[in-house]
Amino acid sequence: MLKRLAFKKMMIISLSFLFLLIIYFFPRNDKLNIDTTLTYNDLETIPIYLVDNNNLVSRFEVIKKGKNSLELVDEVISNLTIDSENNYIPNNFKKVIPEKTKIISKDLNDGLLKINFTKELLQVSKENEEKMIEAIIYSLTEIKDIKKVMIFVEGELLKELPNSKKILPNTLDRSLGINKVYDLNSMKDISKVTTYYVSKADGYNYYTPVTTITNTKKEKVEVIIEKLKSSPTFNTNLVSYLEASTKLQKYEILENSINLSFNNAVLSLDDNSIIEEVKYAIALSIRDTYDIYETIFYVDDNLIDAFFI
Repeated sequence: MLKRLAFKKMMIISLSFLFLLIIYFFPRNDKLNIDTTLTYNDLETIPIYLVDNNNLVSRFEVIKKGKNSLELVDEVISNLTIDSENNYIPNNFKKVIPEKTKIISKDLNDGLLKINFTKELLQVSKENEEKMIEAIIYSLTEIKDIKKVMIFVEGELLKELPNSKKILPNTLDRSLGINKVYDLNSMKDISKVTTYYVSKADGYNYYTPVTTITNTKKEKVEVIIEKLKSSPTFNTNLVSYLEASTKLQKYEILENSINLSFNNAVLSLDDNSIIEEVKYAIALSIRDTYDIYETIFYVDDNLIDAFFI
């Protein structure tokens, strides 16, 4: 009897010790989740431009690793090159720089980037050659210190597209345009305006810029708002969240910012604020058209938001 009691006591002690070991070596899930969340929030992103399933060059955010502008140049070009390893590009986007293309040299001085590629850059298809140049220029000029780009191949300035032989300016910037649409009836009063629309894929939103080249004497900010109020007819996958009843009552273009005053149709019905998609679309369009990075929103002369890109 005493032996059985002693054995039972030993079993209870052993099981209790085993239970304590399990608790000690296997921490609760909530602690693990907190650590994972903190690590994720530390990641920074940078916009690049890739070709989406609609065959449009579109803005997409990737994780930023470079610490200075020249390191970011390497990173951006790697993200655009077909055979480079990148785990963050979703399936509905494709890269446009031909595989095996490398950077030979690069120099950044006073906002001008001179970048020299290997000859593989010229192996781009006729279908993608203009999209490739647009993607390179728009991606590189997302880097804070870069305003203009000169492209070289094996030391020679790229003066024309490799297949179509379309002439390129020696110095390239966002005035080049992107996803260009022409609506011209004369060679007078030509206006070039870039407008950003929202696109959707796999449950997330991204932005697609469209440069319209048309005949108009209107101020470009008026053209931007008018275009965002109406859906683009050439591609039904592009969306604008700006209500058609929205009116731009007045505006003031300053050196480093622009003041826009709207009627209350610009506000969300839920909380009387301007939704993020509207602010981003307008602010990105203003930035590309005027090189202005701060857009200040008013409704009936009341300050609503100051939005900096």
